[in-house]
Amino acid sequence: MKLSKKVVLLGHFGVGKTSLFRRFVDNEFSEEYKVTLGVQIKKKLVQLPDGRELSMIIWDTEGHSDSIEDTRKSYLLGSHAFIYVFDITREQTYSTLKQDLEYLEKHYTKVPAKVLGNKLDLVNEKEITSHLKSQNIPFDCLTSAKTNKNVQDFFSDLAKDITK
Repeated sequence: MKLSKKVVLLGHFGVGKTSLFRRFVDNEFSEEYKVTLGVQIKKKLVQLPDGRELSMIIWDTEGHSDSIEDTRKSYLLGSHAFIYVFDITREQTYSTLKQDLEYLEKHYTKVPAKVLGNKLDLVNEKEITSHLKSQNIPFDCLTSAKTNKNVQDFFSDLAKDITK
């Protein structure tokens, strides 16, 4: 029996949601920036450690500018996990992170939210990790869609978590 889980990428515009999406699903990266309008949906089959196969249905949503509440509710319904992506080089992309996570927790109580800081290729990892921790910014992983650093591991770990 094949498992199927819906995962939704959320976050401000320009944080790299589409780049992460394309890196994970197609193992591709492009320097060209294209704004996502609405939502793109793709699936990727992931082999789980116990031998089962998971079909991850990944929704790459358009970015929001002020609040996650601007995200269409229909994109969020039926989700098994949220990935909140922020750009570690732009503080304004994580200035509302805590409020956005509270919103998700309040309205989607049974759906886990993972926080991913992207664009690790542009900064010193130790310095940014220290900075984020000093600002009490919660995050599960730091990645670079460009170099593929931590992307595959993050999604593999997420697949394990949502199938427990």
